[in-house]
Amino acid sequence: MENVNFDIIDNNLSLSDVYNFVKSDQKIFLSEKATTQINNSRFYLEDKLQNKDELIYGVNTGFGSLCTERIGFDEIEKLQENLVNSHNAGSGKFIPNFINKLILFLKIRSLSFGYSGVRLELVERLILFYNHNCIPNIREQGSLGASGDLAPLAVIADMLISHSHNKRIGKQALNLSFKEGLALLNGTQFMSAYGLFCLVESQKLYHFANLIASISLEAFLCKSDSFHALVSSVRNHYGQKYTSQEILHILDGSESFFTNEKYVQDPYSFRCIPQVHGASLDVIRHVESVFQIEIDSVTDNPLIFHRENKILSAGNFHGQPLALAMDYLALAVSEIGSISERRTFKLISGERNLPPYLTSNPGLESGFMITQYTAASIVNQNKLYSTPCSIDSIVSSNGQEDHVSMGANSGVKLYKIVDNLKTILSIELLNSIYALHLQKRCNGKSSPLINQFLKELNKKGIYFTGNTDLIPPTNRVDQIRNFINSFDILGFLKISQ
Repeated sequence: MENVNFDIIDNNLSLSDVYNFVKSDQKIFLSEKATTQINNSRFYLEDKLQNKDELIYGVNTGFGSLCTERIGFDEIEKLQENLVNSHNAGSGKFIPNFINKLILFLKIRSLSFGYSGVRLELVERLILFYNHNCIPNIREQGSLGASGDLAPLAVIADMLISHSHNKRIGKQALNLSFKEGLALLNGTQFMSAYGLFCLVESQKLYHFANLIASISLEAFLCKSDSFHALVSSVRNHYGQKYTSQEILHILDGSESFFTNEKYVQDPYSFRCIPQVHGASLDVIRHVESVFQIEIDSVTDNPLIFHRENKILSAGNFHGQPLALAMDYLALAVSEIGSISERRTFKLISGERNLPPYLTSNPGLESGFMITQYTAASIVNQNKLYSTPCSIDSIVSSNGQEDHVSMGANSGVKLYKIVDNLKTILSIELLNSIYALHLQKRCNGKSSPLINQFLKELNKKGIYFTGNTDLIPPTNRVDQIRNFINSFDILGFLKISQ
């Protein structure tokens, strides 16, 4: 994407495109098409309001269960300001800055499609905030995942009417006009941002899991039979087939992996990697399709269809598709961590020519015994976080909003699961590096790709040091986590997004 050609309403944007754009310092520009769509929607709504007898939800009425209360034309601006102030009721921890930036980006994108009836000036002001890196500071708690992510998005709306925020970009605060407060608050951008971030990270971690598992497979003297193409040919799930192919690609050229015949069968955590990792990949692909639709959608209410001469109050802000998808993804990501911890357990178990806890002096040294404890603790936490939020609904707005998705909570806990998975995989990688060095049959005989990966780790000071008790494991795990965060796994494996 080139700086000057980026179009906020480009329908060819992938989730990775959005992720990478927001991570960069590139600026948003409104295309002529977007400007026209925003203006046409606004002009149509202004014309509609000339008929003072017509009630339009949230424009000249109250909100939620107060939707039958008519608001005088001279009070419309006050109505919007009151709406923003009353809905700015979030609580809890402040969310990561990158998620904040994603939310602002997605809100601008949704408004720019031209179905919300807001002024061009409002969208341009949001773009100014984004381009000046004046990012909202949103809290975790407050959204029910329906009626829009109301409390979180109220923080963005508040920026527009806040003197201090506007002063940062050299502007006067805006007075919100009819429909604008509602358009800012209604939408699924909090849920969408969390889901988008977690999806892109999950894709990377899936490939990391395959690479780390490949090192473990070699170190534990596993057979290659489980990854043979014939196995997947009679159970043709895409994820299983792809995982087998990627593992074989990573291990291609290994002098040890394809000649291991001593052990008749391997434990499930090794033998069933294609089935388990593959099932998670299939979930990632499904959830990706849900969120791709969402970032190309308008989730405002009411919706302005100027060409069709319609203003429709409906429920596009309801987060059920996202809530269900994120709860599903939570299970898939958790399982990648669960099977990884089992491989760590086997690597330190003292089996298959490996010393207990990967130390040459067991008893005097405890080796990596407690790294497995830590991994098990985190796996347990992920199981707790995998309990679905979308199965619950609590009535709000005096019964008018009587079914909600709880998708915002689905997103917040999914984020924690993804973050936890990085640590679980870091622990397996630490143990697999040591196991590989201690496994005489494998020493120096790994595949070219694994040898290259080990060199990349060495460049960051991550390598086999002999005495496992020399450095506290927590330092090593943190070091590997930082590596996983920064390493371009897709580029390394030559995977196109």
